[in-house]
Amino acid sequence: MGPLIAVVALTILFFIVLAKTAVVVPQQNAFIVERLGKFSGTLNAGFHILVPFIDVIRYKHVLKESAVDIPEQICITRDNVQVGVDGVLYMKIIDPERASYGIANYAFAISQLAQTTLRSELGKIELDRTFEERTNINTNIVCELDKATEPWGIKVFRYEIKNITPPADILGAMEKQMRAEREKRATILTSEGTRDAAINTAEGEKQQAIKKSEGQKLRAINEAEGQAGAILSIARATAEGIREVAETIQMPGGMEAVQLRVAEKYIEQFGNLAKVGNTMIVPSNVADISGMLASAMSIIQHGGPLKSVTPPPMPRRGDIQS
Repeated sequence: MGPLIAVVALTILFFIVLAKTAVVVPQQNAFIVERLGKFSGTLNAGFHILVPFIDVIRYKHVLKESAVDIPEQICITRDNVQVGVDGVLYMKIIDPERASYGIANYAFAISQLAQTTLRSELGKIELDRTFEERTNINTNIVCELDKATEPWGIKVFRYEIKNITPPADILGAMEKQMRAEREKRATILTSEGTRDAAINTAEGEKQQAIKKSEGQKLRAINEAEGQAGAILSIARATAEGIREVAETIQMPGGMEAVQLRVAEKYIEQFGNLAKVGNTMIVPSNVADISGMLASAMSIIQHGGPLKSVTPPPMPRRGDIQS
């Protein structure tokens, strides 16, 4: 039994030594090895053999980017308003050796540093600007943290503010202010709409009046041109008719036709005298048609009364008939 126990003991010891010396490091991980209490090296991803009972894996680090939750804290703004702010921090181990020996607990240290930097940044601005300045606040915090964590072998990539919670009374006042601003903008927009509508209406009436006056002007011009054309046409027609009459009179028998026409018109108009009114003044020789024809023909032939033709005498008082 003695040899068997020895074999079993040696086998167990062999496996213990193998477990202590053979190390498999996963991807995106790094192990810090100390030899006799002193830093020996960094084991990257893969299979490694350690010196039994001399080399010891002291620290194990994950090289992936990690998110650290920053708990909510009370910050005081520049206008002395207390707000609750929390956030999240994204960082990554760049140098495992410095992350192991540069600081005892880098996660706690970075979390505390992020909180103090956040309080400092919020103390520089007013409450109303905290919401619109979130990007600048995040950038400034990352810049400050990156400077502080560089000796620790840690890179801070981003910091994001999750929530900004003002007190309840401040929230009520902000809601009233926002409501007043909205009502103010609505009133301004309504007044601007009314003003624009009035301006558009006035401009439309102005354009309508201008178009109407231009239409009337064009209508008057067209009517004047039409009347001028009509008068010109009538004058030309009259001149042409007179020319035709003059040429016809010069033809054989023309004067006899004129005498006949004048006699007809004289008799026609003499018959209409009593139809116009009940009082009229007539010459004494109104029945002397031959004398009247002689006077008319003398005017036609010579352009005026002949000297040999005695004009009709002026009517006497006794010649007035009613």
